[in-house]
Amino acid sequence: MSDETQTGHPYETLTPDLVMDAVEHLGYTCDARVFALNSYENRVYQVGIEEQAPLIAKFYRPERWSNEQILEEHRFSQALFDLGVSVVPPSQLNESTLHEYAGFRFALYPRQGGHAPTLDNFDHLLSLGRALGRIHALGQVSPFTERPELDTENFAQASYDFLLGNDFIPQSLIPAYETLGRDLIERCRSILGKVNYQRIRLHGDCHPGNILWRDDTAHFVDFDDARNGPAIQDLWMLLSGDRPQQTAQLAEILEGYQEFCDFDSAELLLIEALRTLRLMHYAGWLARRWHDPAFPHSFPWFNTERYWAEHILELREQLAALDEPALSVY
Repeated sequence: MSDETQTGHPYETLTPDLVMDAVEHLGYTCDARVFALNSYENRVYQVGIEEQAPLIAKFYRPERWSNEQILEEHRFSQALFDLGVSVVPPSQLNESTLHEYAGFRFALYPRQGGHAPTLDNFDHLLSLGRALGRIHALGQVSPFTERPELDTENFAQASYDFLLGNDFIPQSLIPAYETLGRDLIERCRSILGKVNYQRIRLHGDCHPGNILWRDDTAHFVDFDDARNGPAIQDLWMLLSGDRPQQTAQLAEILEGYQEFCDFDSAELLLIEALRTLRLMHYAGWLARRWHDPAFPHSFPWFNTERYWAEHILELREQLAALDEPALSVY
């Protein structure tokens, strides 16, 4: 994965006409309706097709993943689909799921409707747990061989080094961030090292926005961040509220999960460390992508002194959270 610090951005030539040309290159006839969907890391469009349902075209950010890393993710989602898990794999066309046109790699997907699940609805949580149990039952058969690990180095250390080395943090706040970030990295590295978790294939970014609820079924989409890591990574982002609320939610998710896959309760100790890694990684991700005009437009609050002050405060709260007892549902 590369850092984008050059002038310009990789999507400056990706016009609606090019999107339609790419889709038609695979044998479709577009009806000239192209709608950009809410995606930043990649570019995703709904493309109207004459006399057929619209398709979703996903154009991968150049130089982020290798072809084999993309295809490994495609094979995982297709294997889940073949087992009857409600995921949305890419369509295979011309004997491949990954295509290239005018220097862009892209994939086509069937359109899937739905809305985010209701996370205070215990029936929804039970269903989500069952689905994730089935996903992880396959994920634990063998790890990814091409995709990276979810670990302290990739998510926290790399972001910390990038931010301190590229003049994003206001000078007055650098000492606080430098000290706090170093302490958090050491703590997270220690916590992850204490738990002997199984590395399994994960969705990797299992927040409610990547789950579409329709017809009493959870449909999982966007496996773009799939990687190896602990099972709890795909569970903790479904928790919200205070500690008693999270405990009740987690109990419901695990009730469904364990119908299909065993869960090691030792992984509960990892939740706050994983939350810390995500917070640090998110700030680094925004900084790396700041040369893409879509980012300053969509995240105007980033890279302001107020943002960094609030981010540092949030990280201080995480340092305290790492000392709290792990959630327990048994």
